[in-house]
Amino acid sequence: MHSFEMNKIAAAILLAGLTWMVSLQIGKMVIHEPDSIEASVKTDPLNPTSGETPTADAIDPISQLLATADVAAGEAISKRCTSCHTFTKGGPNKIGPNLWNIVGNKTAHMEGFNYSQGVLALNKSWGYEELNQFLYSPKGYVAGTKMSFAGLKKLQERANLIAWLRLQSDAPLALPPAP
Repeated sequence: MHSFEMNKIAAAILLAGLTWMVSLQIGKMVIHEPDSIEASVKTDPLNPTSGETPTADAIDPISQLLATADVAAGEAISKRCTSCHTFTKGGPNKIGPNLWNIVGNKTAHMEGFNYSQGVLALNKSWGYEELNQFLYSPKGYVAGTKMSFAGLKKLQERANLIAWLRLQSDAPLALPPAP
């Protein structure tokens, strides 16, 4: 082989390596990944630079919206939940528990359902504000929950859904008093 042929081979190898390095750098600029999983979990979706999830106080209360909430819109929103939940009286559990009579009921209300330790440890009732906070960010409200739903960020959507859920009961919980 002549030295000219060796130069061509060396140039091809160098060009391939250079192309690979440049492609990696461009890929890192185009697709930004958080430095860690914690960074992506602790970021407030409404303020990505905050670095923290909103506290319960930071989430707007739902009580004043429930009396005027759109129950039909809430039923439409509930369709997103039907892959994991049922809402009928005596309905079966799916991946998630049946949600008949959830409003005002205890957090781990379905006998025989395998709740996460986080939900079992809550030991409270699903009042309006508790559901509001949970539906905003299930994983933010209950550490270790099995629920993979990211949450409803719009206050009106949460109010509509909770108003509809309230009616999925034999004896719906009374609405909170108007402010």
